[in-house]
Amino acid sequence: MPQSPKIQAFFDEPTNTVSYLVSDPSTRAAAIVDPVLDYDHQSGEISTASAEHILKAVREAGLTLQWVLETHAHADHLSAAPFFRSKTGAHVVIGEHITEVQRIFSKVFNLDDVSCDGTEFDKLVRDGETFPLGSLKVSVMHTPGHTPACVSYRIGDAVFVGDTLFMPDYGTARADFPGGDARRLYHSIHRLLSLPPATRLFLCHDYKAPGRDHYAWETTVAEQLEHNVHVHQGVSEDEFVSMRRERDATLAAPHLLLPSVQVNIRAGKLPAPEDNGVRYLKIPLTQKNR
Repeated sequence: MPQSPKIQAFFDEPTNTVSYLVSDPSTRAAAIVDPVLDYDHQSGEISTASAEHILKAVREAGLTLQWVLETHAHADHLSAAPFFRSKTGAHVVIGEHITEVQRIFSKVFNLDDVSCDGTEFDKLVRDGETFPLGSLKVSVMHTPGHTPACVSYRIGDAVFVGDTLFMPDYGTARADFPGGDARRLYHSIHRLLSLPPATRLFLCHDYKAPGRDHYAWETTVAEQLEHNVHVHQGVSEDEFVSMRRERDATLAAPHLLLPSVQVNIRAGKLPAPEDNGVRYLKIPLTQKNR
């Protein structure tokens, strides 16, 4: 197996999100995967408390933060990427297909300040690309389906899979967001599950499957192949797509969908202040006929 990075997980219970501090033990170079900006939807209040907790861990370990790795434009939390860029100079990375997501959602929110070419981010990465993390190598896998832009980052014997997979007892990601596709998700999942059985998979979320009383976010390819309730061995592509579409039709929109997406397609940047000095997020209204 490839060399193992050092990995520290930070769980944000309000959004059920796991962020990771990943470092090369030999050089102390580090990356953060999917950092969370604290946001209270009722008050509109934001805070960097969770991000500061991770930054404290970076400094206490004497790490040099090189990258902030976004697996996709999240729909359930706001990204803290700008905080880490401003504090450390780390570069913000996302898959090159973020441009498709920007085009979709800039129209949804009628945003005229989104580039649609990804320039809000420091580095757009493509499938198969590699870049260094100290003496380690980050390999990019395009794993679309949940969104068109989803990527997984393979670092040593660990892969950070974003929302593509959950713990085996919880299953797989939804694929009903604009640009999502259950068939593409099936193929992305099986691409991940073709990695060596001992490969460690680190997940972006956990919601405690029924009967489990604790949160969990680390599994292996072997465990997923044997036990994942949606894609264990023997589940065909058509069976998966049918299950996923039926299940997705019953799911409510994520609580923070509207604020998250319009911030995250800007690489976590907040909208510019208006002439009164206040920043505003948009909520598109729809009329439900009775």
